[in-house]
Amino acid sequence: MSKKEKLLKKFLQNPIKKDLTFSELETLLLSCGYVKIEGNGSAVKFYNKQKDSLINLHKPHPSDILKVYLIKQIQEKLKEIYHG
Repeated sequence: MSKKEKLLKKFLQNPIKKDLTFSELETLLLSCGYVKIEGNGSAVKFYNKQKDSLINLHKPHPSDILKVYLIKQIQEKLKEIYHG
């Protein structure tokens, strides 16, 4: 199983894992064809031109751990992309 597949499985897991990090999310999205667009402050966007998919979020701080509500939003986006 590739790193991308392992990360995808972690992010789509239910119940939601509470130790997922922004670094893991960034690695996953970049491997899925997204481009990272830095905004002001902690704002960041990930855009996949092929899928015409935009993910808008703020980097978590001071910790790198993602909030559960954010993971739910990411799960929905990933399911849209991979399951139509």
